[in-house]
Amino acid sequence: MTDTPTGSVDPAASLGQQLADIIERLPPDTLSLGELLDVFSDEGLLLLTILLTLVFLIPVSIPGVSTVFGAAILLVGISRLFNRPLWLPARVKHKALPADRLRPGLAAGLVWVRRMEKISRPHRLRFFVEGPGQGVFNNLAFILAALLLMAPFGFVPFSNTLPALALLLYAIGFIQRDGGAILMGHLANIGTIVYFSVLIGGGGVAVRELFQRLTG
Repeated sequence: MTDTPTGSVDPAASLGQQLADIIERLPPDTLSLGELLDVFSDEGLLLLTILLTLVFLIPVSIPGVSTVFGAAILLVGISRLFNRPLWLPARVKHKALPADRLRPGLAAGLVWVRRMEKISRPHRLRFFVEGPGQGVFNNLAFILAALLLMAPFGFVPFSNTLPALALLLYAIGFIQRDGGAILMGHLANIGTIVYFSVLIGGGGVAVRELFQRLTG
């Protein structure tokens, strides 16, 4: 039986400090998303999203994480789009994850959060944030980034990093009401789509050439 992270998120602290405090309180052996939700609650879902993206921003592979974390982030996006409380299926909510392997990955990923904090500006480029149309579009883009994160390219360098960076930018942009961060999130999404298109196109060419050599 594991210890559940205790305490609440201090809204007065910076994003990086809030996340660092939560990482420090992670249990020593295993962890579940349900335990993390007990810390963040529905009001802290964007902060939870930032935490879940951190392990994808560094070159580390933890089996099962992309599916579980990606599904959770996807459902966060859906809950935001329809303005409903977050619902997680029991299989995702209670799946045991290796906290001892997650902690160093999360801590290393905090570098990205602190970098983004330095360049983020609250209420910048408000056109990209304010208005119902922008809200729907941005939440759909957030959902797209989560789907791209779950794409089966985890073995390819940067295939998780690019959509995770988009999600990080979206979450910070939503929290700070920073249209500049959201715009950069859109650009990271576009970059991910282009990268995946190149991978799929290149893989198709390689398979066709191999088939021609085998049958030629």
